[in-house]
Amino acid sequence: MGDIAVITPPKPAMRPARPEFSSGPCAKRPGWAPENLQNAVLGRSHRSKLGKARLKEAIERTRDVLQVPDEFLIGIVPGSDTGAMEMALWSLLGARPVQLLAFESFGKDWVTDVTKQLKIEAEVLDAPYGQLPDLARVRKDADLVFTWNGTTSGVRVPDAAFIAADREGLVICDATSAAFAQDLDWSKLDAATFSWQKALGGEAGHGMLILGPRAVERLESHAPPWPMPKLFRLTKAGKLNAEIFEGSTINTPSMLCVEDYLDALRWAASIGGLAELRRRADANLGVLEAWAQATPWISFLAEDPSIRSNTSVCLKVIDPRVTALPEEAQADFAKKLAAALEKEDVAYDVAGYRDAPPGLRIWCGATVDASDLEALTPWLDWAFHATAAELAPA
Repeated sequence: MGDIAVITPPKPAMRPARPEFSSGPCAKRPGWAPENLQNAVLGRSHRSKLGKARLKEAIERTRDVLQVPDEFLIGIVPGSDTGAMEMALWSLLGARPVQLLAFESFGKDWVTDVTKQLKIEAEVLDAPYGQLPDLARVRKDADLVFTWNGTTSGVRVPDAAFIAADREGLVICDATSAAFAQDLDWSKLDAATFSWQKALGGEAGHGMLILGPRAVERLESHAPPWPMPKLFRLTKAGKLNAEIFEGSTINTPSMLCVEDYLDALRWAASIGGLAELRRRADANLGVLEAWAQATPWISFLAEDPSIRSNTSVCLKVIDPRVTALPEEAQADFAKKLAAALEKEDVAYDVAGYRDAPPGLRIWCGATVDASDLEALTPWLDWAFHATAAELAPA
């Protein structure tokens, strides 16, 4: 390696107009400004007529943009996607055997919840980062828990064909990095969750819980054997607490965050709804795919394009000068690479997730403009060569 000449290219002339490529909280929508929130219901109770109307509007606009069937219920819940998922797990599981798909860190978190906290003997179908488990092993008689899109691995399920239409168990889906960017097959999902701070760039702390008729039937026919915290209680006297799905939240939401979410939903509808959101995310992924194909030092963590995320795009450094390093040194290289980009104000928060293999993670959801990704790619090359130049010769 010592005889390789390392030449750092000059800094690119153009910079991304918006360098926010964080995978959560994600970039605000194009044209966002604090003034957009001037009609927020502040200093008022969320249970006031005006407050409840805003919360109901958030539910209705979510249904319209995500094309959620009318028979599904949509609720605003505390604790972001994590809170929504844990509410679903604690409330719905226990009646049947359980299978979990674990191919990234949050899927592994749900394994911990189910097996360590709820102490359910579940079957875990796992896979290394960058791959999917064997979906053919999914059973129709068991409840299934999975992430549609692995935020920390850049891997997504290609579709819901692996879920039986005549399934007997429930399907509980963490859809937080898939909603508003990928096709969710509602006929195959019984409970789905996401958070505002992901694909639409909303503010953090609030989650969405979407329940189909089969999930409601489970809630009303099965009482879990474990104590149920107040924040997780979806039933009263054995019946669904319908008010949660009409805008009466369990806890006090931030009405400023509600207004911000409404602003994002209005923007989504104004540009063409779900179809245009998907198109924008696909186009953003396309920018990085074209660049990576022509760039010898980088590759996708998800090598199979059919399972590659169009939102949380995870990249790995494959240059032999880096792959020859010990794992800890490779992780240090990736951190320095991300730090160099942040120092130049061209890309914020793009280091790979702490539990994932060393690399970069660049958000490509619909609130990101393709022009900013096009401006970013020369900077990625510059940062790599500048960081590689600091490696000690062999």
